[in-house]
Amino acid sequence: MMNKLRQFMIGRYGVDNLGKATAIAYIIISVLSLFFHSPILVVLAYALLFLFFYRCFSKKINKRVEENQKYFSFVNRFKKKQNNLKRQWDDRAVYRYYTCKHCGQTIRVPKGKGKICITCPKCHFEFIKRT
Repeated sequence: MMNKLRQFMIGRYGVDNLGKATAIAYIIISVLSLFFHSPILVVLAYALLFLFFYRCFSKKINKRVEENQKYFSFVNRFKKKQNNLKRQWDDRAVYRYYTCKHCGQTIRVPKGKGKICITCPKCHFEFIKRT
């Protein structure tokens, strides 16, 4: 039985991170549809389930890889921002973070130096702040 399944899956895409996210979204929406009895949620859940199986059994591997890379780039934007905020929170006892008013660059400055002149490394704009 397992050999037949393996043979069937040869040349097919299988499950990737976008597929896992789709399956998790399907489970969450299915549970929500049990509580809220909304036909829209049921249709959305079935659409996600169909999308999951379509991607899993697809033979268009290049298309699925491209979709997965777009998903990764979308998710990594949020992860990068979250990691930066976590690092700033962890460094809050030692450093102050300022944003350049001209270019938006975040600048890390050591705390406890008093009133200092900060030069933006990106646009070389100077501003005075108290650390």
